[in-house]
Amino acid sequence: MQYVYSYQSPLGNITMVSDGESFTGLWFDGQKYFADNLSKEYDKKLLYIFKQTIEWLDIYFTGKEPRFILPIYMNASPFSMAVWKILKNIPYGNTISYGEITKEIARQSGVRKVSAQAVGGAVGHKPISIIVRCHRVVGSVGSNGNLTGYAGGIKNKIELLKIEGSYSSDFLYQINELLYRTEIYK
Repeated sequence: MQYVYSYQSPLGNITMVSDGESFTGLWFDGQKYFADNLSKEYDKKLLYIFKQTIEWLDIYFTGKEPRFILPIYMNASPFSMAVWKILKNIPYGNTISYGEITKEIARQSGVRKVSAQAVGGAVGHKPISIIVRCHRVVGSVGSNGNLTGYAGGIKNKIELLKIEGSYSSDFLYQINELLYRTEIYK
C-alpha cells in the first residue's frame, strides 16, 4: 500500500509518497514526471515518515541544512541508481554540472564516455525532489537565456539555489533578468 500527504512549501504544494516505512516520492504539484511511481490505489494519511519529512522541509525552507537523514527507498536501473547516489552526495550549498556527473559515472563504470542525455534522463526522472538534490545539478546559461535542468521548473530551481546560497546574488540576479526577458519565469 502507498500513502500520500501534502506539504505547503513557500514555493507551492508538494506531494509526498511513502510505502509505509520509507520515503518513496516527493514532487512539486504539477511538475514534470509528477507521481510517476504512485499507484492508482493509495491512502491519504499522516504517517510518522511524513512528520519527519515535514520537519526536514521546514528546516530546509528556513535556509538551514537539515542535520538528519530520512529513510529513502528508490528503485530503478543500476545506471539511474548510480546517478541518484551522486545526487544524494552533493553537499548543501554546492552544485555539480551534468558534465561532472557524466565523467564520474564513466569513471565508475570503467568506460570512456557516458551519454549526457542518459544522465539528464536519470536526473529528471528521479522520484524524490529537493531531498535527493537534483536542483543542485546545473547546466549552463545558453544563448537563449535558459538555465537548464529541473523537472520542478526553472523558477523553483532558482529559488532552491537561493535558499542554499549556492550562487552569488549577482549571478542569480542575472539569471532572473534573463528569465523575465524570455518569459520563462512567468
